[in-house]
Amino acid sequence: MKRITIIGGGQSGLQLGLGLLKNGYEVRVVQNRTAEDIRGGRVMSSQCMFSNAVQHERDLGIDFWSDECPPVEGINFMVPAPDGNGRVIDWTGRLDRNAYSVDQRVKIPRWMTEFERLGGQMVIKDAGISDIELYAREDDLVVVASGKGEVGRLFERDASKSPYDKPQRALALTYVTGMTPRPEHSAVCFNLIPGVGEYFVFPALTTTGPCEIMVFEGVPGGPMDCWGEVKSPEQHLAKSKEILDTYLPWEAERCRNIELTDDNGILSGRFPPTVRHPVATLPSGAKVLGLGDAVCLNDPITGQGSNNAAKAAAVYLDRILARGEGEFDAEWMQGTFDAYWDYAQWVVQWTNMMLAPPPDFVLDLMGTASAEPRLAHRMANGFDDPRDFFPWFADPKAAQDYMAELEAA
Repeated sequence: MKRITIIGGGQSGLQLGLGLLKNGYEVRVVQNRTAEDIRGGRVMSSQCMFSNAVQHERDLGIDFWSDECPPVEGINFMVPAPDGNGRVIDWTGRLDRNAYSVDQRVKIPRWMTEFERLGGQMVIKDAGISDIELYAREDDLVVVASGKGEVGRLFERDASKSPYDKPQRALALTYVTGMTPRPEHSAVCFNLIPGVGEYFVFPALTTTGPCEIMVFEGVPGGPMDCWGEVKSPEQHLAKSKEILDTYLPWEAERCRNIELTDDNGILSGRFPPTVRHPVATLPSGAKVLGLGDAVCLNDPITGQGSNNAAKAAAVYLDRILARGEGEFDAEWMQGTFDAYWDYAQWVVQWTNMMLAPPPDFVLDLMGTASAEPRLAHRMANGFDDPRDFFPWFADPKAAQDYMAELEAA
């Protein structure tokens, strides 16, 4: 049976590794932190996963948390009025199937344990180019699922698929307890503040139990680009509450009694959304294949990061199994990414659209959803499969035709 090495033990790398082990492959995962390091470290993402992505985990028997993780049952989209009094847009759509967010500090250590239980080889080290050269000589395929350091720089930016070369948002996460729940049902509460940025919040499961994850996306140079001077967990929480008090009073009201889940329940940073060429050439001439964030890194504004990672791992697993005893050559590698890109291109296009000021027809759609439950339902469920947003969310004529259709019905 073929041997495969995966560099990076996150959502995509470990999911792929577990799937390969369950199909009889020999698998090595190279990860730069132990399970204890991850469990006791800082949060890494917000990872709200919608049902299609969660289903890939269930298919592999590695969804260990749905019974205890608070569900996300809908999407609530709001835009505050310019004077700060009330909302000019406010709609809610129920998800057909619940979404879930499991802190990676909970998920990844459990998956690492399962990986080793199934016979996988877990190597804890910072893999460099020389290490990958060795793995490429020893194994039939090397997959790189980490986009950091010199290994991440192996993959060249694809300018044709990457319209932005600079970060488009200043990002921050705040994991909290004590938030007042939505009265109707749980949801991703997504607030768009024109010219300032976005704030969304949803229930999750963390190391200490149920929580809420607050996600801040500030326009660079604007008033929500404010995390550089925050030096302590207490300051981070205070800044989070200050933003809500200033721009989103209805969200601030829910947060009167919040506390951090733990001192590591915070994160801030920024990065440019980037798509990279998926096949890299090592100094020896050997080829390696990129996976997940290593080659397709989205801004979190549409909440698709972990969803993309899970779906990419599922596509790669299917392609590897279908290859049988065939060689994993550069043509096959490119074809594997292309099979994933057939889906991911729509996610990337939608996400990049959301980073730009919304055109009038998109504002019309969002406003119409406040009075048209069928449109709100469709937009909410588009988060599970963003292909359904096209063409009507990207083209004014298609949007006009779709709204006319709704009105006629």
